[in-house]
Amino acid sequence: QVQLVESGGGLVQPGGSLRLSCAASGFTSDYYAIGWFRQAPGKEREGVSCISRRDGHTYYADSVKGQFTISEDNAKNTVYLQMNNLKPEDTAVYYCAALYPYSVLVPTCMLPMDRYTSWGQGNKVTVSS
Repeated sequence: QVQLVESGGGLVQPGGSLRLSCAASGFTSDYYAIGWFRQAPGKEREGVSCISRRDGHTYYADSVKGQFTISEDNAKNTVYLQMNNLKPEDTAVYYCAALYPYSVLVPTCMLPMDRYTSWGQGNKVTVSS
């Protein structure tokens, strides 16, 4: 059974940085992807970034390109989301999720949330002065 445990949220001032972590377990192969989603108050959940475990390819929503970086530590089975130059509009609950199984033949893992099969508990990120 796939389990995802998130950490790293909190309060940060505009222009600051935070790193979210998603520790994953329960996979029996490396044909999966980990995605980060966020849901701001009163808005729908949106995909932010994802990474393919098999080939390491990364993908980003246009709104966070150049601002967020997704990475992985395979030895720790952990995926990170480094968020820089944070703005008040980045305030949201951030979730990591697993797309499993995931074929590298699929052009991108930036897929609708209903394609993702397992979810972390969510971490609140508040950007405010």
